[in-house]
Amino acid sequence: MAYWLIRSEPATYGWDEFVAEGRTEWTGVKNATAAIHLRAMAVGDGLIFYHSNEGKEAVGTARVTRTYQPDPTDPKWVSVEVECGAKLPKAVTLATMKAEPRLSDLRMIKQSRLSVSPVTDAEWAVIMELAGA
Repeated sequence: MAYWLIRSEPATYGWDEFVAEGRTEWTGVKNATAAIHLRAMAVGDGLIFYHSNEGKEAVGTARVTRTYQPDPTDPKWVSVEVECGAKLPKAVTLATMKAEPRLSDLRMIKQSRLSVSPVTDAEWAVIMELAGA
């Protein structure tokens, strides 16, 4: 199993909307590197749901329920299906992540504009620790 971080602006598609739906097609990713990450996802992979722009914090977990297919909103790109997991007991802010030495290589920090990025097993464990999970 691999881990990933997916980002969404709360005003566009936030955690509460994801919880209400329970599962969604992760569409609209139009960056070549992020699309490569979507193609690499496998069923059961763990996801960190991160609010970008507003809040700038990891707020919950999810998992991949179907591998990539052409994005129904733009078939030139790809999408995956994801299922809502659990809200983190405590949101983990970007400032907290940047201040944590064990997350100094976190891809989301190094490539801050990517909407989908890999997370190592060790980074996942640190983020869950910071969240009190």
